[in-house]
Amino acid sequence: MRNILLILSVFFAFGCGNEPTPANNAAVKPAPTAAKPPPFSKLPVYTYEVVNTYSHDPTAFTQGLIFYGGMLYESTGNYGRSTLRKTDLKTGKVILKRDLGEDFFGEGITIFKGKIYQLTWREDVVFVYDLATMEPVKEFRYSGEAWGLANNDTHLILSDGTHLLRFIDPETFKVVRTVPVSYDDNKPLYLLNELEWVNGEVWANIWHSEQKQTGPTPQGMVPNIGQPNHIARIDPETGKVVGWIDLSGISPDDQPKKDDPYDPRAENTLNGIAYDAENDRVFVTGKQWRKLFEIKIKPKE
Repeated sequence: MRNILLILSVFFAFGCGNEPTPANNAAVKPAPTAAKPPPFSKLPVYTYEVVNTYSHDPTAFTQGLIFYGGMLYESTGNYGRSTLRKTDLKTGKVILKRDLGEDFFGEGITIFKGKIYQLTWREDVVFVYDLATMEPVKEFRYSGEAWGLANNDTHLILSDGTHLLRFIDPETFKVVRTVPVSYDDNKPLYLLNELEWVNGEVWANIWHSEQKQTGPTPQGMVPNIGQPNHIARIDPETGKVVGWIDLSGISPDDQPKKDDPYDPRAENTLNGIAYDAENDRVFVTGKQWRKLFEIKIKPKE
């Protein structure tokens, strides 16, 4: 009897009061977490810090931007609204302006040896002006679309909405060489738009980089990177993209709501890079933005 009671007492001790719980038996599995999407590119990505904010004409459909001699020079687009203008940086006041007329759509500009070169989109005309007076001094003919323009102190550099950069003789406007632009494993980078020469690199806005394109572009090209407001930093010798500048979120009030094609700001894309080489300052704006930003580029953490 004593043995039976001993056995029962042992059974109840283990079977009732001291039964192991699942937590003591095995580790509880953590809840699954969503996998991070792969990076869109293997290249370095830089971010920005806003140093100063200036007024910008919200009717200016910015297609080209230059900082020179303490002033901003800007080319604006749209038929019937295209202009070339000289603007005071601090106040945003237009000091001098030329209208292109009803038949021209203004595009990129650059300043080279005392002259302003201004592209037109599909009109096959390049206007050349005297820098001091902005009076026309010459015209060139050019076949095909023209989007962005910069220079490297020797050649003009032109984008046409494809993945190509064309280096051009400023005296004849003839193409000297053509460089295809690519990133990562030779992926072509299309829709190169406004250009700027910055410390030996070509910096390029990407048209509608704020939208994720899911089909062919108006030019019939494959979808692009679809990264919000990214600027490409390009090696002018090889055409390789050496890094990206992520400007997403820089001016949300100036840009359309995400994936809303009916937003009246649908074309308010980031477009306009100006570099003050003497003071190492970078300025950016967009089409019909109310603000222009001086930014400092820094590595993304």
